[in-house]
Amino acid sequence: MNNHVNNHSLMLVADVGNTHMVFGLYGGDALLAHWRLASARDYTPDELAWQLHGMFTQSGYTAASVAGIMVASVVPHLDKSLAAACGRIFGQQPAFVGSNEVKIGMAVDYKHPREVGADRIVNAVAARERFGAPVIVMDCGTATTFDVVSPAGHYAGGLIIPGAEVALAALCQRAAKLPEVTLARSEVLIGRDTATSMQAGSYWSAVDALSGLITRLRGQAGYGAAPVVATGGLVPLLIGDLPAVDHHLPYLTLDGLKLLADRHFRAC
Repeated sequence: MNNHVNNHSLMLVADVGNTHMVFGLYGGDALLAHWRLASARDYTPDELAWQLHGMFTQSGYTAASVAGIMVASVVPHLDKSLAAACGRIFGQQPAFVGSNEVKIGMAVDYKHPREVGADRIVNAVAARERFGAPVIVMDCGTATTFDVVSPAGHYAGGLIIPGAEVALAALCQRAAKLPEVTLARSEVLIGRDTATSMQAGSYWSAVDALSGLITRLRGQAGYGAAPVVATGGLVPLLIGDLPAVDHHLPYLTLDGLKLLADRHFRAC
């Protein structure tokens, strides 16, 4: 197995989340291609191998060109299937963020560091690399997380709240007389029917909650000038009403995985 990175090697990275698995293929610092699969927890290695093979062949890349694979996963049920699929298609095992073999190069100030989701660590590493410290990362997906890098460059901790879509879905499920509606930007604040009232409440409460948390975080000693970096699938919907966000980087997690992959496979 070739674990050495050179200018012609490709790196495959994967962010395995609760809703989707996002794969990115890098050549040097350039993101050449990316793919999104549902995080079906009953995927077999054969099914994942078939999906990976299809992604590569349809995009014109060959499995043999991949020099290393780095994964951040918050879905342990998928880890073995993904590792087995990578072995079959690429002839090598992926490295997992959070394992002893992958060094993140950042002190973690959590009481129990292994409790921190791998994607949160990767986001913090990527944001610090690009913007220095302190920095605040807001990731809006199934859950919304805030990850804070301290002025000393440590992973300081953060916040976890239900994602806006999850909160709205829970409301629909728990209240029998409420209709099912999707999260969308509401042009009105005062709804004149139930569906509009739900959309307005869900959207604007999410915006105000995120804005308020950013204000509170920047009010902590040492964080007044910390840039806020936003990533995650819901950010495009919300970003227009979040002026406190300084940077929108949709591929922040993939970029962080690429950074860790370069460090890891050079050391192998």
